[in-house]
Amino acid sequence: MNQALINVMASRIVAGLKRQSISTPSQWAERYRIMGQPFPGPWTFKHHPWLREIHDCKAEFIVNKKGAQLGLTETALNMALKAIDIDAISVMYVLPASKPDASDFSSSRFDPALEMSDHLNNLFTDVKNVYHKRAGAANLYLRGSKSRSQLKSVPVGLMIFDEVDEMDQDNIPLALERTSGQLYRQVIMLSTPTIDNCGIDKYFHQTTEEEYHFRCPHCGKYILLTYPDSLVIKGKDIFDPMIEESYYICTECKGILKHEDKENFLATGKWVGLYPTRASRGFTINQLYATVPAGRPGEIAKAALKMELSAEEEQEFWNSKLGKTHVIDGARVEEKHIQKCIGLSPFVKLDGAPKESYITMGIDIGKWIHLEIDQWFFDENMLTFDINLMAKSRIIMETKILDFDELDKYMHMYNVAYAVIDAQPEVRKASEFANRFYGKVKICYYTSNSLKKVISIHENTNAISVDRTSWLDLSLGRIIGGRCFLPKDLSQEYRNHIKALIRVYEKDKDGNPFGKYVKADNENDHFAHAHNYAEIALPLGLDLVQCHNITEQY
Repeated sequence: MNQALINVMASRIVAGLKRQSISTPSQWAERYRIMGQPFPGPWTFKHHPWLREIHDCKAEFIVNKKGAQLGLTETALNMALKAIDIDAISVMYVLPASKPDASDFSSSRFDPALEMSDHLNNLFTDVKNVYHKRAGAANLYLRGSKSRSQLKSVPVGLMIFDEVDEMDQDNIPLALERTSGQLYRQVIMLSTPTIDNCGIDKYFHQTTEEEYHFRCPHCGKYILLTYPDSLVIKGKDIFDPMIEESYYICTECKGILKHEDKENFLATGKWVGLYPTRASRGFTINQLYATVPAGRPGEIAKAALKMELSAEEEQEFWNSKLGKTHVIDGARVEEKHIQKCIGLSPFVKLDGAPKESYITMGIDIGKWIHLEIDQWFFDENMLTFDINLMAKSRIIMETKILDFDELDKYMHMYNVAYAVIDAQPEVRKASEFANRFYGKVKICYYTSNSLKKVISIHENTNAISVDRTSWLDLSLGRIIGGRCFLPKDLSQEYRNHIKALIRVYEKDKDGNPFGKYVKADNENDHFAHAHNYAEIALPLGLDLVQCHNITEQY
């Protein structure tokens, strides 16, 4: 037999035996994955020793609550590629949105992985579709969390949710159903957190809640890297050259832990769970562990000092650096704000508000219809053309009802001049109500745009669109700032709803911060939105708001 042919056959036999010996994602990554910067070459756990156990975790449900730049996204990608390559299992990789998140992931993570690895390049037979990659009988589906139709379209064995806190939370359970009925079933979640019991934090508290302990090279005790206990900050501010002299210490013996030695002492680490008997495993780790420049003590010290400069930097530090939930002071309505606004008067009864008053109503739709009716007063001495800033409000009624027709009673009894009602989910019912009071009611869609307080009017309809965050800033800020009179018999449900929304900060793809309101998954916020709609109704009714027409039909 030709020697060349013998050599080819021998090499294929060896390759086949090697593939048969690969039983874990960590073995697969070390065998086939090639990386670029900051650690170019074959995949290694030298720089991220905490990742090996996560790679090989066999739990059906795995949650990673993390800081940034700690290798968790590459870990999820390795687990996905191993499932496709070795186990012939299809994978769905879910990101916050199809565009730009899923498309960016395809070009910045998936495509480079194929380009740097001949094995992966040969594995996938069809990669032209941004959202669907085929490897023989197995498939990789890239999906955005906002599309319900995309999430329920295909069955898969492995489901990965990347950046859970930025996703449409209502669609996650729908996506989880894609793994039901599969012989092999695994779900992996990863994200930087935002607030308690929201997104990744909610799922993490259903797990073992593990942290990465390592042996101190000085005293030999197992410790954690935590802020502020593990960090000694040198220098007075971010411009002080002494900031680079900051360093980490052992929380037990106070010995100095050199950033340059992390690869050695972190290699002694182990995951320790708060609830080790739970079936689902959860891992949390912060950026103090990172061996990349972002994990240098000087960089962490700068980020800690930047918290004093802005709310955005404070949010970024706790969420992205430390991987912890955090609420910024003043980011939500608190009980002290409500108490400051409460007067001696009770609610106005159904005998009608004074006819000379200007009355608005806001209506939020859910299982119940929550409504708020406001009476407005105007400060003529305030130097502004913004009617919402000139006005103070008094809540004269808050209640919830089940029947849309009952809204008519409140419109008449309280002499409501203008009302705004939530458009979704009952668009038809909301439209019928708006038509019954044509010229006095608008149905409202929330959106996110740069127009801030501009109200977009949909031509030839009763519909409007407003920037959700900007108007909530105004309406909730009215209570925080004491510019809203509340009745002494305000319901506890109203108090809970108005306190539920929390302003957090994220960064867009260009690194620019933007705010949005979120709530814990076990809380309701219907009265908060009814309050917001009553605020939006004021300038609409007085025709004193900057508007522009759009042609989108809902």
